[in-house]
Amino acid sequence: MNDSWTLLVIVIGSFLLAGSVKGVIGMGLPTVSMGLLGLALPPAQAAALLVLPAMLTNLWQMAVGPHLARVARRLFTLQLGVCAGTWASTGVLTGTSSGLASGALGAVLVAYSVTGLLEVHFHVPRRIERWLSPAIGVATGLITGATGIFVVPAVPYLAALDQERDELIQALGLSFVVSSAALGVSLAAGGAFDKASPPAMAAALGAALAGMWIGQRFRGRLDPAVFRRSFFVGLLTVGLYMVWRAI
Repeated sequence: MNDSWTLLVIVIGSFLLAGSVKGVIGMGLPTVSMGLLGLALPPAQAAALLVLPAMLTNLWQMAVGPHLARVARRLFTLQLGVCAGTWASTGVLTGTSSGLASGALGAVLVAYSVTGLLEVHFHVPRRIERWLSPAIGVATGLITGATGIFVVPAVPYLAALDQERDELIQALGLSFVVSSAALGVSLAAGGAFDKASPPAMAAALGAALAGMWIGQRFRGRLDPAVFRRSFFVGLLTVGLYMVWRAI
């Protein structure tokens, strides 16, 4: 099997699994795909393949529902912080320090997995959102620009706000769309898309959509608690391996 076919197999397998996870629990596409692709590809190349699937799979999640305008107003400074942080740190991902980026990616996977396995829950009072939201946004953006993963700390923070379930779903969709767009701009400026194969990008999008369809079909048949634990244990294993390899 030549390198092009090997790449396509890796991409299809990674995004098929990542899309399936998102179809079941509503999130996890960037985390799973970056974790798996990071084992075989430079982080910048993996992130370039992620941008379009992440953008398109979250646009629908963001748009469906009556809360988008209110959520967008409430989280405006968070999204500004995400953009600023991403554009400030993306040199780590697109520069020559690929080992540092891989190690950082593994560390983020470990932290996210441990938080999920421990089922840590937070509550953020409304009165401190004004200053905490932009800070969380910048922190998320810095991690996004360095690793290609845009779930920490934004996802735990959004879950800690007093939002209804449908509001939270749209808030997550909005955050993921903005993060993937900001990451795409940074990667384009760094020339990462020049190294991305168009067939691989098309395969990533198709596999992600197919995986989401599969995950949604099986959502009602799986025990959510068992699936979540398996999901976080798998991410923890990948993250520890990436940190060990970087060291």
